Amino acid sequence: MTLPTSIRYIDIYPVRWVAGRMETLLLRRSPAVRCTGAWESVHGHIEAGETAVAAASRELREETGLVPVRLYNLSRAEFFYLHNTDEVALIPAFAGIVDPGAPVVLSSEHDDSRWADIAEALGALAWPRERRAVADLAVLLAGGTAGALEDVLRIH
Repeated sequence: MTLPTSIRYIDIYPVRWVAGRMETLLLRRSPAVRCTGAWESVHGHIEAGETAVAAASRELREETGLVPVRLYNLSRAEFFYLHNTDEVALIPAFAGIVDPGAPVVLSSEHDDSRWADIAEALGALAWPRERRAVADLAVLLAGGTAGALEDVLRIH
């Protein structure tokens, strides 16, 4: 028997550089939603008729008020087993490079945020898949671009 597989969710990691140091945005789940108090990145559902790329930009804007000046495919998709529906979800990961001075405006899903360097993010993120993506992020975008992989990974 084969379990159904779908791409219904995305993860996107907001990234900025401050004083030459890469930072990613961490969001804390509010008491009004599941996983209260967990630190995470931006993730969400792909809406009907929407591509994963479009969903990533939309979710970033909805959850943080941020708009990516550059968007990257992190060249990874995680698997997540949904026990309620007995299916496996694929979750493509993206990085959104944002203006370092842009203000963060949280949605009701989150009650706090903080910019963290890679080491801090690796220690704070609740989901192991997010820690793996942040480790990739640190390698792929360490120089501010994807370097030799720019033509493959950069979406816009």
